[in-house]
Amino acid sequence: MSSGRWSAGVIPYAEMGYWRPDYEPKDSDILAAFRITPQPGVPPEEAGAAVAGESSTATWTVVWTDRLTSYENYQAKCYKVEPVPGQENQFTAYIAYDLDLFEEGSIANLTSSIIGNVFGFKALKALRLEDMRIPTHYLKTFQGPPHGIVMEREYLGKFGRPLLGATVKPKLGLSARNYGRVVYEALRGGLDFTKDDENINSQPFMRWRDRFLYCMEGVNRAQAATGEVKGHYLNVTAATMEDMYERAEFAKDLGSVVVMIDLTIGYTAIQSMAKWARGNGVLLHLHRAGHSTYTRQKNHGVNFRVIAKWMRLAGVDHIHAGTVVGKLEGDPNSVRGYYDTLRLDHTPADPVKGLYFDQDWASLPGCMPVASGGIHAGQMHQLLHYLGEDSILQFGGGTIGHPMGIAAGATANRVALEAMIKARNEGRDYLAEGPDILRAAARNSRELDVALSTWGDITFTYASTDTPDAVETPVRV
Repeated sequence: MSSGRWSAGVIPYAEMGYWRPDYEPKDSDILAAFRITPQPGVPPEEAGAAVAGESSTATWTVVWTDRLTSYENYQAKCYKVEPVPGQENQFTAYIAYDLDLFEEGSIANLTSSIIGNVFGFKALKALRLEDMRIPTHYLKTFQGPPHGIVMEREYLGKFGRPLLGATVKPKLGLSARNYGRVVYEALRGGLDFTKDDENINSQPFMRWRDRFLYCMEGVNRAQAATGEVKGHYLNVTAATMEDMYERAEFAKDLGSVVVMIDLTIGYTAIQSMAKWARGNGVLLHLHRAGHSTYTRQKNHGVNFRVIAKWMRLAGVDHIHAGTVVGKLEGDPNSVRGYYDTLRLDHTPADPVKGLYFDQDWASLPGCMPVASGGIHAGQMHQLLHYLGEDSILQFGGGTIGHPMGIAAGATANRVALEAMIKARNEGRDYLAEGPDILRAAARNSRELDVALSTWGDITFTYASTDTPDAVETPVRV
C-alpha cells in the first residue's frame, strides 16, 4: 500500500489499498468475479480496485473518517485480474469481501453492497457480475428453499422422473371459467402441474379470486379422476405484500399445494413469501420474469448463475432456469451450470460450465429447475439428457396447441416422458436413439403420434449470446 494513503485529494483506488495481489482470501470471505471493460487509459488493476472500492468503503477522495475505523478490514480487496480469453479489453477481476460487510440473511443487503452503485461507474465501459462464492458462514444465515427437491417429491408422491407442467395459453384474455377448463383438461391428461404465466395477476377480464376458485375446481376434479396429486401455480404476485399474503392465504385455504411469485416483486418480497411458504407448508414457484433485462448480455449486467444462487439462498422451491432446446436463450454448458448450482450440494469450479468458484451448499435444500419456452414432446430425449431427472418440464403451446385437444397434448407428453425414462433405465443410449424411441411409443399412442407429426421438426437454432468463455478442449490420451 502506498505511503501516500493519507495525502489529501484524489488517490488511485489501487494505491488506497483496494488492489491487493498478495491477499489470500479467507474461508469466510464472500468472493465475486466481475467481468470489467475499462475505459481507455484505465489499467485493469485500477479498474478492479475501483470496483472493490466502490462496492465496499471507498469514495472518490480521501476521507479522514477512515481513521476512525479498522478500514483495512472493511475494504474489499481485488486480489487477481486476468484477461478474458478471446475478448479484447475485457478482464475478470476477483474481489474478496469480509463477512462483516453484510447483514445476516438479507439478499437485499448483499445485493445493495455488491451491485448497488458500481455499475454506473464512469471509469468502466461495462461491468458484469459473473459469479459469487457464498461461504458457509454466511450461507447458514439463510433459510433456503421452504421444502427442497426431496421433500417436494414426498409431498407429491412422484419419483424417478421429471415432473410435467404446462402454462395456460393464451396468457391473457380467458375468463376464469375457461381458464379453469384448461387446467382440468391438462391435468387429467397426465400433467403434474399447470401454471399461471408471469403477467396473470388480477386484470379486468379475470380477477384473481375467481381464477383461484375455478383453477382449484379443475385441480380437485383432475385429482379425483386420476388418483394423483396435482397442482396449479396460483400467481399471488401483487402490488403490495398485504395483497400477496391475502392471495396466498386464500390459495392455501382452497387446498393448493403451490403458489407462484414473479422475480419482479423484489428480493425482500421473495424472502418474505419464502418465509410464508415454509410456515404454511406450501411449495413456492418463482418465475424469473424480467431477468433477461440484465442477465443476457455478455459484457454487462448480472449472470443468471448469480441470480440462481441468490434465489436458492432467499428460499424458493422452483425457478425457471432454461431449456437449451427451446425458444429462449440457453447455451447447453451455461444451463448445466445453472442446474448444478440449483440442485447439487457441492459444485466445483468448472470454467466449461461458467462456474468460477467451488461452492459448498452445506446441505441447504436444492431448488427444482423449471424448463419452459418452446419445448415439445419430440425433444424429450434432449430434455432428459441436458436437464436430468430433477426438473420440471413445462410445455405450454406444446400441450394446449395439440390438434386433438389439451388433454391429448398432456397425454402425448406423459407417454413420451415415460418411454424415455424406461429406455434410460434399461441402459439404452436414449439421446442417440431418442427419435426411434418416440416413434415406437407413438405406435401405441395416437396422441403422441399426432404431436410428433405436428411439432417433430420444430427447432429454435439460434446462437446463444451468453456462453462460457472456456470451452472443452479434446485431449489425446
